[in-house]
Amino acid sequence: MRLVRLGDETSAVGADVRAALASWGRGDAVVGGIALIGCRPPDCPDPVDAIVILPRGLLVVVGVDLPDPAMRLDAPVNGQWKVDGWPLVRADGAVNPATEAVQAATAVVARLQSQRVEPMPVGTVVAVGPYVSRVSQTTSDLARGIRILHPEPKTLLIAARELAVYERRCPPHRANEILAALAPNHPPFSPEELVFEGFDSSAGPGLAAASTLLIPRVRPQPAAAPMAVATKPKRFRWLPVSAAMLVGLLMLAGIIVAIAASSDTPRTTQGPKPTVTVAQQAGPVVEGVTYMPKGTVKDTDCQARAFGDIQVWLQTNPCGSLVRTRYESTEGKEPIAVLVADLTFQDATAAAAFLKVATTPGTGTITDPSADGSPWPDGRKPIFDSAAYQAKQTGAQVRIVQVIWLDRSSSPADPGLIAAATRSLRLPVT
Repeated sequence: MRLVRLGDETSAVGADVRAALASWGRGDAVVGGIALIGCRPPDCPDPVDAIVILPRGLLVVVGVDLPDPAMRLDAPVNGQWKVDGWPLVRADGAVNPATEAVQAATAVVARLQSQRVEPMPVGTVVAVGPYVSRVSQTTSDLARGIRILHPEPKTLLIAARELAVYERRCPPHRANEILAALAPNHPPFSPEELVFEGFDSSAGPGLAAASTLLIPRVRPQPAAAPMAVATKPKRFRWLPVSAAMLVGLLMLAGIIVAIAASSDTPRTTQGPKPTVTVAQQAGPVVEGVTYMPKGTVKDTDCQARAFGDIQVWLQTNPCGSLVRTRYESTEGKEPIAVLVADLTFQDATAAAAFLKVATTPGTGTITDPSADGSPWPDGRKPIFDSAAYQAKQTGAQVRIVQVIWLDRSSSPADPGLIAAATRSLRLPVT
């Protein structure tokens, strides 16, 4: 997922939308696509928080700020919204904020049609905040392609996969046509950039059928005449037999040599096979909590191991080295996964500038090495989408710590995870 900032968010919850999209990382490992942040397409009455161009569909994301956090939101598209059982009435008198989101999605569809862009499914996402535990929607609204949700990375990802269901992936040139229709002032992306984000690299739906014509056809050979077989019977029969005998003789000779070699070996060197053991590395202990190391990956291509605004910053301000260390530990009695990233810069000034970007909400972070093909040991597959996050500077070095629960879902605001992340800042540098 590549983020393109065209303007500011239109709502406070829009920052959460941007953070969720940024957490998916660059490339198509999660979902791919391009997210236009703060986009106002021509002919659209108002800007929206995001328009997400996915390889198999589009999402129009509109943010709605609720007065307070809510445990339950009843949100029919054509009816009164209720927050924890109480009717929602905004200062402007609106009782159903979904109406504006549907109008924005309709304007986007009309714009694409007017520009003669190939139609793709356009879903509508109403992102509500500051926090909603559960959203209740009618089945008919879901069938219309409308999702009302609190924009956590996982919930937004589920909506993207449910709504972007076009029959085939969009090719790069068509993705640029959509971009030109919705953001005329933004330059097109190169085909390589769009293929990296999951758009189809083939020329079109007819390519597969055309390429099969290049496969040579093997015609069956006509059967040999009876006289031809009868004139030379021994040559066709004895060649395979001779080859088999030669292979058998070579195998027998190898067995004899192996037996002879083993008989020449002194008996004093023989004995029971040793038991190979791998000494477990003692993990560091911080504030009485033990951390078991799960691998260290050293790198110099820092910007390739980041996403979001952090990646953009590192492209113009590269760091000298990046060391990512993984641990498993506990918080209370529950297991946690810890990802520690140590970035070293040219001087303390550069490190301080990077720390300012890294500690701004919604600017991305450093990816886990599993995204580069280095899986966690023991079959674990921790996902740091909703990790608690802490960072600090020490001289020319900046440390970023991400912590999640291993056996249950995580939240960046979880007090236990925040405490574990703060403690993990004191781990020794590897």
